[in-house]
Amino acid sequence: MSKKQRPMRAKESTKKIRKKTSVLTSEKVAYVDYKDVNLLSRFVSDRSKIKARRVNGNDVQQQNEIARAIKNAREMALLPYTKRVSSQRTSRGDREGRATEAPAEQLEDLGVDIEVEENEEAGEE
Repeated sequence: MSKKQRPMRAKESTKKIRKKTSVLTSEKVAYVDYKDVNLLSRFVSDRSKIKARRVNGNDVQQQNEIARAIKNAREMALLPYTKRVSSQRTSRGDREGRATEAPAEQLEDLGVDIEVEENEEAGEE
């Protein structure tokens, strides 16, 4: 029995796959030091996650050395474990109904007496 061969697609025939070169091999780094924060920060994302091997272009041994150095640098407080990324939250449609009442009105409904202090701006003048 002969196997059916698929016709070659146009994209597959024209596209050549280039292997990524690692930063370690291009800069000829012999030893990955945990104290070299500038080098290690290249292998960390903006949220302080270690980038994958296929993104960096490292081989397995280089990736293990980098991961170990990043973890040591984090332990020594040279690199942060996480970075805060500020993003604005968008209001959801299902949550809009919750914030219609003021907190004081909600507590009055529960039977809690609250004495609201008025601003004493007139007394400060």
